[in-house]
Amino acid sequence: MQRAARSAKRCIAEPGPPQAPWGPVLQRIASLRFVLRCARDTKHAADVMTASLRLRAACVSIALFLAFIGIWHIATRGTGAVATMSPEYAKLMGLTATQGKSAMPGPLDVGAKLWEHLKRPFYDNGPNDKGLGIQLGYSIARVGLGYFLAVLVAIPLGFLIGMSPLINKALDPFIQILKPISPLAWMPLALYTIKDSGLSAIFVIFICSVWPMLLNTAFGVAAVRKEWINVARTLEVGTVRRAFTVILPAAAPTILTGMRISIGIAWLVIVAAEMLVGGTGIGYFVWNEWNNLSITNVIIAILLIGVVGMLLDQILARCTQLVTFPE
Repeated sequence: MQRAARSAKRCIAEPGPPQAPWGPVLQRIASLRFVLRCARDTKHAADVMTASLRLRAACVSIALFLAFIGIWHIATRGTGAVATMSPEYAKLMGLTATQGKSAMPGPLDVGAKLWEHLKRPFYDNGPNDKGLGIQLGYSIARVGLGYFLAVLVAIPLGFLIGMSPLINKALDPFIQILKPISPLAWMPLALYTIKDSGLSAIFVIFICSVWPMLLNTAFGVAAVRKEWINVARTLEVGTVRRAFTVILPAAAPTILTGMRISIGIAWLVIVAAEMLVGGTGIGYFVWNEWNNLSITNVIIAILLIGVVGMLLDQILARCTQLVTFPE
């Protein structure tokens, strides 16, 4: 009886074999923790490297900008020979001829004039004297309307071309003929048929925006992995539902890339179109200020065109990142 009791106590104190199966499990848990720790450390190191790269890039950009401003300021400070002329002619020619001052305004002159425009961006003193805010508003409205019409046409038609080899072959000759035509070449025909300068500019924006979106949409739809489409067919998913639930999410990054290209081309073309049609818009503002020999306002308009174009591009770039996922 005592021997049995001692054996039972020894079994409780030293379980032995019953605990053996837990060894591999604990090793796996330790290995998993190690892998997770390594992944976390790797992600942290990647974030640090990305932040460091951004900081260095920002420093280089600032240095280049300051160097450009300095060179510009030095180049426009120089004075040339003063010409001898009558007072009336000297008054007409201005400081360029009478004092030998550079005809190109310096960064300080441009900055002062820009501040004046920013203080009163929406003034309206007549047809040829409107604030930069009004001029940009007209241009952005025309680009937005023409671009929206291009989206309504290009994306559905691109889906159809990408999903149907027959439609692709049938429409390809027409696309290849119309795509290389300069958008401004359509302006005389638009003015003759539409008989409205504003609508003609919108039509030109539509024409130049539709091709990149159409081709990128067709390419993105056609490049969707066949395995995904076959799985959807196996599950008896209809064509329309398959297009929205399988093809559209897979092709979205390519479609938005085409939209990003289109918005850049549209903003590029609207300036030239407004120079031709006149009236309002940032393009007309540039041409009107050139006729007034106001180089300072021309430079300011060029800077604003670049800033607005960059903002439009960054908006669509951000949208592209939101719909891009690693496979």
